[in-house]
Amino acid sequence: MEATSLCGGFLRPKLSVSASDYKMKRSCAETSANGPSSRALVASIFGSAGKTTNGNGRLFLSGPVQRRNSFGQPLYASSSTGVCPFTESLAEPQLHASEENVGILLLNLGGPETLNDVQPFLYNLFADPDIIRLPRLFRFLQRPLAQLISVVRAPKSKEGYAAIGGGSPLRKITDEQAHAIEMALKGKGMLANVYVGMRYWYPFTEEAIHQIKKDNITKLVVLPLYPQFSISTTGSSLRVLQSVFREDAYLSRLPVAVIQSWYQREGYVNSMADLIEKELQKFPKSEEVMIFFSAHGVPLSYVEDAGDPYKNQMEDCIYLIMKELKARGLDNEHTLAYQSRVGPVQWLKPYTDEVLVELGQRGVKSLLAVPVSFVSEHIETLEEIDMEYKDLALESGIENWGRVPALGCTSSFITDLADAVIEALPSAKAMSFSSGTSEEVDREPVRHAIKKFFGSILAFVLLFSPGAFLALRNHLF
Repeated sequence: MEATSLCGGFLRPKLSVSASDYKMKRSCAETSANGPSSRALVASIFGSAGKTTNGNGRLFLSGPVQRRNSFGQPLYASSSTGVCPFTESLAEPQLHASEENVGILLLNLGGPETLNDVQPFLYNLFADPDIIRLPRLFRFLQRPLAQLISVVRAPKSKEGYAAIGGGSPLRKITDEQAHAIEMALKGKGMLANVYVGMRYWYPFTEEAIHQIKKDNITKLVVLPLYPQFSISTTGSSLRVLQSVFREDAYLSRLPVAVIQSWYQREGYVNSMADLIEKELQKFPKSEEVMIFFSAHGVPLSYVEDAGDPYKNQMEDCIYLIMKELKARGLDNEHTLAYQSRVGPVQWLKPYTDEVLVELGQRGVKSLLAVPVSFVSEHIETLEEIDMEYKDLALESGIENWGRVPALGCTSSFITDLADAVIEALPSAKAMSFSSGTSEEVDREPVRHAIKKFFGSILAFVLLFSPGAFLALRNHLF
């Protein structure tokens, strides 16, 4: 587990994470020949100059935030930083050393709760420059392009959400995890408020931060609910935190500890091994079952060009889980593949759908799918794995299919998250930011207006010109 204070201009959203002991921590905290660790990457993203860049100096922007008006209708925030403008003014809380008020911020992706939420959710997702990375010259097209993609993809996405009940269960499950962590901490003698901050849907990370400030939290632990670090998940949420904290005098003084990744914690590894062992026992011949780890993919350029440690951490995670299973006498074959790719660019390989077909052709008859980068059930487990990939596997010749559930509120997992919070708390320190303007925030109103104007024109042309629309759609999808 990597717990880091928010010093030197880098910060993260509040999340409680697993923790018990550090014996299983591997060399990911060090920069390797294959790329920087998550610690090094975050340090490069939030350097002392207060600029948001990756290891190659590439600039990142915070994505826009979707809001609703008093009638519950979706609205799109106009802030170029993607920070929700809170109209309620708050008195500056005072930090009292004698009264420690601990907060835990859990960060997650978020998901549409109704079918009407799907299109604005997709807009928020694709308007994030950490999801669609445009060259600097074309960044003014980020929002028009996000609008176009969200409109094009919404019908198909709605079908997926309709198939799992009409919305994502992610918020409900994350709220349950937050409550379970709070109770686990209480049982260990720590009273803490646990908050949930979602990146692309309610409750937004900015809303959680607002409540943290209102509650006069004096020490904060941030834990993204992503076991492995990626610039597209944890990194994106941290950039939102960095933007909000930098501009607030109270928050910039708040001691914060960030748990960057926790896939290597013994409690997490054992919890995953427990679930896999339990599901293996349901097969008639458990020793013949192929263990199929399916992880969320990221574009290959994130790893090769931006130094994202996700691939290395994922492979390390699989190694630790299989090592634990072998220690229990389970020596099944296993493989790792990546799912959920979008667009024409190369993503991490091998791809889940292609590997399933290959396994069927090789004569594999029993397969246990393990969603390894997810700790909560959502559309990628309930629809993509349970429906699409299961059907593909059976069509390819696999006869016996099983799937390991997400960790959810598994007691050993929750206990380990609570331990991680306790271990990280002493390292909390106030953030510091150097003076100077951040390049990712365009504060010149005329320039901003020009960008919006030409971006709107392009969006209009793409939406109402069949030829241009079809050409772009064929390129993207």
